[in-house]
Amino acid sequence: MSSSTADERPRVGREATREALIEATAQIMLVAVLRDKAETALQRQRQAMAEAEPLHALWQLSGAQDAQLFTEFLAMANHRKAIRSEIVAYAMRFRDLEEGAMTLALKARGIDLELFPPVVMSMIMGSLARMVLHEQGLGITRGHEKARAFIEQCLDRFEMPSWDPQRPEAGRPSGPAPSGGPEVTSNTLT
Repeated sequence: MSSSTADERPRVGREATREALIEATAQIMLVAVLRDKAETALQRQRQAMAEAEPLHALWQLSGAQDAQLFTEFLAMANHRKAIRSEIVAYAMRFRDLEEGAMTLALKARGIDLELFPPVVMSMIMGSLARMVLHEQGLGITRGHEKARAFIEQCLDRFEMPSWDPQRPEAGRPSGPAPSGGPEVTSNTLT
């Protein structure tokens, strides 16, 4: 065995160790950034749900520029299990909160939850907002104004009714016909 081969083994081993450490450090940092951004998004989501029109606020939040960064993390999740696990955990929390807000709003309006499942309605709202955002990033705009108008119209129909008797719901359409029973109002909700 030549001395150059013996000298190369430790160097190759050190390079592999160095690369593994860099990779591990990068993954730790990426997960930390993802957690930070996800916690911020969850806080914004909670704030949106406290708004007078929570569904409208959630719609705006779904199309926020932070969603673009989330897309980058989704791409990394294809190759990094730790990132995939974090995304799944936060996405489930986010969806649970969003579905809860949608459920409350639909029930308050007397909407049939079998015809309009809250999880589906929240998925449509969020995914359409993100799709518009992603397409805009590519320069695609066809259909976006109609899509926004459609979602706004749906949100106007399904949004939480005003619980403040001093604050009428100006300009709100009456919404779809309730599914059996009167519309739920602040006086009838128990």
